Amino acid sequence: MSKSFLKLVVKKKVALVTISRPEKKNALSPELFSEIESVFTSLDRNPDVNVVVLTGGEEMFSAGFDLDFIRGLEKVSNEEFTALFHRAYRSIMFCGQPVIAAVGGPAIAGGFDLTMMCDIRYASENAKFGQREIALSLTPIMDPLWKIIGMGRAKEVALTGRIYDADEAKQMGYVSEVFPAGKLLESVMPIAETMAGYDRQCLRETKEISNILPAYDLDSAMKIQEWLFRTYIGAKDNHRRIDSLLESLKKKR
Repeated sequence: MSKSFLKLVVKKKVALVTISRPEKKNALSPELFSEIESVFTSLDRNPDVNVVVLTGGEEMFSAGFDLDFIRGLEKVSNEEFTALFHRAYRSIMFCGQPVIAAVGGPAIAGGFDLTMMCDIRYASENAKFGQREIALSLTPIMDPLWKIIGMGRAKEVALTGRIYDADEAKQMGYVSEVFPAGKLLESVMPIAETMAGYDRQCLRETKEISNILPAYDLDSAMKIQEWLFRTYIGAKDNHRRIDSLLESLKKKR
Protein backbone atom coordinates (compact mmCIF):
# COMPACT_ATOMS: atom_id res chain seq x y z
CA MET A 1 0.00 0.00 0.00
CA SER A 2 1.39 3.42 -0.94
CA LYS A 3 2.13 5.87 1.85
CA SER A 4 -0.35 8.66 2.47
CA PHE A 5 1.11 12.17 2.49
CA LEU A 6 -2.09 13.89 3.58
CA LYS A 7 -3.85 13.78 6.95
CA LEU A 8 -7.56 14.59 7.00
CA VAL A 9 -9.63 15.48 10.06
CA VAL A 10 -13.25 16.69 9.84
CA LYS A 11 -14.72 18.45 12.87
CA LYS A 12 -17.49 21.05 13.25
CA LYS A 13 -17.99 21.09 9.46
CA VAL A 14 -14.33 22.04 8.92
CA ALA A 15 -11.97 19.71 7.06
CA LEU A 16 -8.36 20.11 8.16
CA VAL A 17 -6.03 18.81 5.43
CA THR A 18 -2.39 18.55 6.53
CA ILE A 19 0.50 17.86 4.17
CA SER A 20 2.77 15.38 5.94
CA ARG A 21 6.04 14.62 4.22
CA PRO A 22 8.45 16.06 6.80
CA GLU A 23 11.54 14.21 5.62
CA LYS A 24 11.22 16.09 2.31
CA LYS A 25 9.97 19.40 3.76
CA ASN A 26 6.54 18.57 2.32
CA ALA A 27 7.96 18.57 -1.22
CA LEU A 28 5.35 17.93 -3.88
CA SER A 29 5.69 14.56 -5.59
CA PRO A 30 3.34 12.95 -8.14
CA GLU A 31 1.91 10.77 -5.36
CA LEU A 32 1.20 13.81 -3.20
CA PHE A 33 -0.41 15.68 -6.08
CA SER A 34 -2.61 12.65 -6.79
CA GLU A 35 -3.70 12.63 -3.15
CA ILE A 36 -4.49 16.34 -3.23
CA GLU A 37 -6.67 15.88 -6.31
CA SER A 38 -8.46 12.89 -4.77
CA VAL A 39 -9.02 14.45 -1.34
CA PHE A 40 -10.26 17.82 -2.59
CA THR A 41 -12.52 16.23 -5.20
CA SER A 42 -14.04 14.11 -2.43
CA LEU A 43 -14.38 17.07 -0.05
CA ASP A 44 -16.21 19.05 -2.73
CA ARG A 45 -18.96 16.40 -2.65
CA ASN A 46 -19.02 16.01 1.14
CA PRO A 47 -22.22 17.56 2.59
CA ASP A 48 -20.70 17.54 6.09
CA VAL A 49 -17.89 19.92 5.13
CA ASN A 50 -18.52 23.67 4.77
CA VAL A 51 -14.93 24.98 4.97
CA VAL A 52 -11.51 23.45 4.25
CA VAL A 53 -8.19 24.40 5.88
CA LEU A 54 -5.01 23.37 4.05
CA THR A 55 -1.78 23.41 6.04
CA GLY A 56 1.63 21.85 6.40
CA GLY A 57 1.70 22.32 10.15
CA GLU A 58 3.26 24.94 12.40
CA GLU A 59 6.80 24.82 10.94
CA MET A 60 6.48 24.14 7.21
CA PHE A 61 4.00 24.49 4.39
CA SER A 62 5.80 23.09 1.34
CA ALA A 63 9.28 23.58 -0.09
CA GLY A 64 7.85 23.14 -3.59
CA PHE A 65 8.30 20.48 -6.27
CA ASP A 66 10.30 17.38 -5.41
CA LEU A 67 13.44 18.37 -7.35
CA ASP A 68 14.81 14.84 -7.44
CA PHE A 69 11.73 13.85 -9.44
CA ILE A 70 11.73 16.99 -11.61
CA ARG A 71 15.38 16.48 -12.53
CA GLY A 72 14.50 13.14 -14.08
CA LEU A 73 11.91 14.58 -16.45
CA GLU A 74 12.51 15.27 -20.13
CA LYS A 75 10.46 17.42 -22.52
CA VAL A 76 9.07 14.28 -24.14
CA SER A 77 7.98 12.85 -20.76
CA ASN A 78 6.63 15.83 -18.84
CA GLU A 79 3.07 16.04 -20.15
CA GLU A 80 1.57 13.58 -17.68
CA PHE A 81 3.15 15.26 -14.64
CA THR A 82 2.27 18.76 -15.82
CA ALA A 83 -1.35 17.74 -16.30
CA LEU A 84 -1.38 16.06 -12.88
CA PHE A 85 -0.21 19.01 -10.84
CA HIS A 86 -2.53 21.38 -12.68
CA ARG A 87 -5.44 19.05 -11.88
CA ALA A 88 -4.36 19.15 -8.25
CA TYR A 89 -4.23 22.96 -8.30
CA ARG A 90 -7.67 23.12 -9.93
CA SER A 91 -9.13 20.71 -7.37
CA ILE A 92 -8.28 23.27 -4.68
CA MET A 93 -9.27 26.40 -6.60
CA PHE A 94 -12.57 24.95 -7.82
CA CYS A 95 -13.44 23.04 -4.66
CA GLY A 96 -16.94 24.28 -3.89
CA GLN A 97 -16.17 25.13 -0.27
CA PRO A 98 -13.96 28.07 0.76
CA VAL A 99 -10.38 26.88 1.25
CA ILE A 100 -8.11 28.57 3.79
CA ALA A 101 -4.32 28.21 3.60
CA ALA A 102 -2.71 28.12 7.06
CA VAL A 103 0.97 28.70 6.35
CA GLY A 104 3.28 27.91 9.25
CA GLY A 105 6.62 28.03 7.42
CA PRO A 106 8.13 28.27 3.93
CA ALA A 107 5.72 28.06 0.98
CA ILE A 108 8.05 28.10 -2.00
CA ALA A 109 7.55 27.58 -5.75
CA GLY A 110 4.95 24.79 -6.07
CA GLY A 111 4.16 25.23 -2.37
CA PHE A 112 3.53 28.92 -3.01
CA ASP A 113 1.27 27.95 -5.90
CA LEU A 114 -0.80 25.76 -3.56
CA THR A 115 -1.44 28.76 -1.30
CA MET A 116 -2.36 30.78 -4.38
CA MET A 117 -5.16 28.33 -5.18
CA CYS A 118 -6.76 28.93 -1.76
CA ASP A 119 -9.36 31.62 -1.11
CA ILE A 120 -7.84 33.06 2.08
CA ARG A 121 -4.27 32.89 3.37
CA TYR A 122 -3.23 33.16 7.01
CA ALA A 123 0.40 32.88 8.08
CA SER A 124 2.55 32.50 11.17
CA GLU A 125 5.51 34.78 11.82
CA ASN A 126 7.77 32.01 10.51
CA ALA A 127 6.09 31.80 7.11
CA LYS A 128 7.97 32.67 3.95
CA PHE A 129 6.65 32.98 0.41
CA GLY A 130 8.46 32.81 -2.89
CA GLN A 131 7.66 32.02 -6.51
CA ARG A 132 11.06 30.54 -7.35
CA GLU A 133 10.25 28.94 -10.70
CA ILE A 134 12.11 31.62 -12.66
CA ALA A 135 15.37 30.64 -10.91
CA LEU A 136 14.93 27.11 -12.28
CA SER A 137 14.11 28.21 -15.86
CA LEU A 138 10.44 27.42 -15.33
CA THR A 139 7.52 29.74 -16.09
CA PRO A 140 5.52 30.66 -12.97
CA ILE A 141 1.75 30.83 -12.55
CA MET A 142 0.60 34.45 -12.96
CA ASP A 143 -3.15 33.91 -12.74
CA PRO A 144 -4.70 34.11 -10.15
CA LEU A 145 -1.65 35.77 -8.55
CA TRP A 146 -2.20 39.08 -10.32
CA LYS A 147 -5.86 39.09 -9.29
CA ILE A 148 -4.79 38.78 -5.65
CA ILE A 149 -1.98 41.36 -5.48
CA GLY A 150 -2.22 43.30 -8.76
CA MET A 151 -0.26 42.85 -11.96
CA GLY A 152 2.67 45.08 -11.05
CA ARG A 153 3.40 43.28 -7.79
CA ALA A 154 2.73 39.88 -9.39
CA LYS A 155 5.38 40.63 -12.01
CA GLU A 156 7.85 41.48 -9.27
CA VAL A 157 7.13 38.23 -7.40
CA ALA A 158 7.37 36.15 -10.58
CA LEU A 159 10.36 37.81 -12.25
CA THR A 160 12.64 38.34 -9.26
CA GLY A 161 12.06 34.97 -7.57
CA ARG A 162 12.49 36.79 -4.26
CA ILE A 163 11.54 35.27 -0.91
CA TYR A 164 9.12 37.38 1.14
CA ASP A 165 8.53 37.12 4.88
CA ALA A 166 5.05 36.98 6.38
CA ASP A 167 4.80 40.71 7.10
CA GLU A 168 5.81 41.60 3.52
CA ALA A 169 3.22 39.13 2.21
CA LYS A 170 0.58 40.82 4.36
CA GLN A 171 1.61 44.30 3.22
CA MET A 172 1.18 43.31 -0.43
CA GLY A 173 -2.27 41.85 0.30
CA TYR A 174 -1.33 38.23 -0.28
CA VAL A 175 -1.80 37.21 3.37
CA SER A 176 -4.82 38.38 5.38
CA GLU A 177 -3.31 38.06 8.88
CA VAL A 178 -0.09 37.01 10.58
CA PHE A 179 -0.24 35.06 13.86
CA PRO A 180 2.44 34.26 16.44
CA ALA A 181 4.71 31.32 15.68
CA GLY A 182 3.32 28.07 17.07
CA LYS A 183 -0.19 29.48 17.39
CA LEU A 184 -1.24 29.40 13.75
CA LEU A 185 -3.80 26.60 13.81
CA GLU A 186 -5.27 27.57 17.17
CA SER A 187 -5.83 31.02 15.63
CA VAL A 188 -7.13 29.90 12.24
CA MET A 189 -9.46 27.07 13.24
CA PRO A 190 -11.94 29.30 15.16
CA ILE A 191 -12.19 31.51 12.06
CA ALA A 192 -12.88 28.47 9.91
CA GLU A 193 -15.44 27.11 12.39
CA THR A 194 -17.30 30.43 12.43
CA MET A 195 -17.41 30.43 8.63
CA ALA A 196 -18.55 26.80 8.62
CA GLY A 197 -21.58 27.78 10.70
CA TYR A 198 -22.93 29.89 7.84
CA ASP A 199 -25.29 28.62 5.13
CA ARG A 200 -23.37 26.03 3.10
CA GLN A 201 -24.84 26.93 -0.28
CA CYS A 202 -24.36 30.64 0.36
CA LEU A 203 -20.69 30.03 1.11
CA ARG A 204 -20.25 28.01 -2.07
CA GLU A 205 -22.01 30.52 -4.31
CA THR A 206 -20.13 33.45 -2.78
CA LYS A 207 -16.87 31.67 -3.62
CA GLU A 208 -18.05 30.84 -7.12
CA ILE A 209 -19.18 34.37 -7.91
CA SER A 210 -15.88 35.79 -6.63
CA ASN A 211 -14.08 33.56 -9.14
CA ILE A 212 -16.20 34.48 -12.15
CA LEU A 213 -16.83 38.21 -11.65
CA PRO A 214 -13.44 39.40 -12.99
CA ALA A 215 -14.43 38.06 -16.41
CA TYR A 216 -17.46 40.39 -16.63
CA ASP A 217 -17.85 44.09 -17.30
CA LEU A 218 -19.11 46.15 -14.35
CA ASP A 219 -22.73 46.37 -15.53
CA SER A 220 -22.99 42.59 -16.08
CA ALA A 221 -21.28 41.91 -12.75
CA MET A 222 -23.79 44.11 -10.90
CA LYS A 223 -26.71 42.32 -12.59
CA ILE A 224 -25.34 38.89 -11.65
CA GLN A 225 -24.90 39.98 -8.03
CA GLU A 226 -28.41 41.43 -7.92
CA TRP A 227 -29.88 38.18 -9.23
CA LEU A 228 -27.91 36.07 -6.73
CA PHE A 229 -28.88 38.32 -3.81
CA ARG A 230 -32.57 37.95 -4.75
CA THR A 231 -32.31 34.16 -4.51
CA TYR A 232 -31.38 34.42 -0.82
CA ILE A 233 -33.15 37.44 0.66
CA GLY A 234 -36.46 36.50 2.23
CA ALA A 235 -35.68 32.78 2.32
CA LYS A 236 -36.34 30.74 5.47
CA ASP A 237 -32.70 30.57 6.50
CA ASN A 238 -32.34 34.31 5.94
CA HIS A 239 -35.34 34.92 8.23
CA ARG A 240 -34.05 32.48 10.83
CA ARG A 241 -30.65 34.10 11.01
CA ILE A 242 -32.13 37.61 11.20
CA ASP A 243 -34.39 36.49 14.06
CA SER A 244 -31.40 34.99 15.86
CA LEU A 245 -29.38 38.18 15.44
CA LEU A 246 -32.23 40.41 16.62
CA GLU A 247 -32.74 38.21 19.69
CA SER A 248 -29.04 38.39 20.58
CA LEU A 249 -29.09 42.18 20.21
CA LYS A 250 -32.08 42.43 22.58
CA LYS A 251 -30.14 40.49 25.21
CA LYS A 252 -27.26 42.96 25.00
CA ARG A 253 -29.47 45.99 25.68
